[in-house]
Amino acid sequence: MDYKNHLSKSVLDFQKNIFSLANCIRHCTTGGVLRLLSLFFFFLYSNGVNAQNDSIEKKTATAIFLSQPNFSMHKDNYFITGTSFRDGPSTNNSDVKFQISFKYRINQKPLFDNVYSYLTYTQKSFWDVYQKSSPFGDINFNPGLGLIRPYMSKKGRLGYYSLMLEHESNGKDSISSRSWNFISFNWGAEVSPKLIIDAKLTIPYGSLSDNPKLPKYIGYGDLAFTYIFIPQKLYAKVIVKKGADWDWRGSVETQLFFKVIPTSNLYMMLQGFHGYGENLLQYNQQASMIRFGFVLKPNFMNFF
Repeated sequence: MDYKNHLSKSVLDFQKNIFSLANCIRHCTTGGVLRLLSLFFFFLYSNGVNAQNDSIEKKTATAIFLSQPNFSMHKDNYFITGTSFRDGPSTNNSDVKFQISFKYRINQKPLFDNVYSYLTYTQKSFWDVYQKSSPFGDINFNPGLGLIRPYMSKKGRLGYYSLMLEHESNGKDSISSRSWNFISFNWGAEVSPKLIIDAKLTIPYGSLSDNPKLPKYIGYGDLAFTYIFIPQKLYAKVIVKKGADWDWRGSVETQLFFKVIPTSNLYMMLQGFHGYGENLLQYNQQASMIRFGFVLKPNFMNFF
């Protein structure tokens, strides 16, 4: 099977599994979650067999994967500031946004069939630094525990599948409390030398009493495209989310990265956000923000 046919088959298989998972989302009981997990592992195994049937490719992907430190960055770590691009800048609509994110690989040897376990933690903060007393508007805490399987295509392009149990909350109480628990299914891959695609499907479980309408605004996952203009120098990324209802709720986030120092992973970043759910506290309020600052990026695709 050549690469294009394999990619087409993988995409079709992925779509079929996504549709099967989506049908269970609204009525996801404990038994339903177990069935979803079984379906995911079947999908991961069947696609992994096709993608890794060459032992050299598998060893190469694993070697690159294990060459990273056990403790390392997970998502982008950034510090940016900006204002609304819909209204005139003011102290009420300008802020600082920063994110801290790291991961820890629990095991050096695979649990089974090239699958490794991870702990992850991401904290995203919105700091109203231009207001009197400079309060924090919202802080979102996102710990996770999961499994990841790296692979390499026949053309030497890296990718991974992962399954995570995640929690996200803002640490507040009373009417400002926001929290939810979810299972996330993730796939990321180099589909060409210039393009990386990441897809994430989230399955809420447990109580959504603090924010019962959250899926209507942020949906059940996201799709991200990273285009590489100049390797290790200039990147652009778009992240799209669609709310669960048949309306225009959701969000689009755009990012432009430019490496400042050739020998480091420090970049300048211009970030734009329009839509709902940028933070948990105001997930049902539309925001349109433009920010600029610095970012420390993982070496490659978060896990490589």
